[in-house]
Amino acid sequence: MEIILYLSIALIAIAFTVLVVFVSKTLKSVQATLDNVAGTMSGLEKQVQGITTETTELLHKTNLLADDIQQKSEKLNTVVNAVQGVGQSIQQLNRSVSNVSTSVTNGLDNNKDQISQVVQWSNTAMDIWQRWKVKKEQTKAAKSTMH
Repeated sequence: MEIILYLSIALIAIAFTVLVVFVSKTLKSVQATLDNVAGTMSGLEKQVQGITTETTELLHKTNLLADDIQQKSEKLNTVVNAVQGVGQSIQQLNRSVSNVSTSVTNGLDNNKDQISQVVQWSNTAMDIWQRWKVKKEQTKAAKSTMH
């Protein structure tokens, strides 16, 4: 019976040793996996830092671009206002020209009888002057043939 007891204890010791060996292998495997995970996390942390830096730079550039767009938009508003002022000036000029044209047309309509008389008198005066000029030349020609 004692032998059975010693054999049982030896069997328990062997089983415990086998158990320790397998647990040890499992723990080593877990250790390797955790080391791999730690390396991956370290690489991931570096990548996140790089992304954070790039994102910060991109955000800074975006803010500068937004400020530049805002400034150019304000300048463009000034140009639009100036063009609008020019457009209003041209409209006023068109109205003035239209008013002058209407006034001249109305004046011509109201005074067309007088204008017609002035034209007739001018034609008559030109005709008289032409006749006088021809007569003067004939008189000169007649005097020069006499001498």
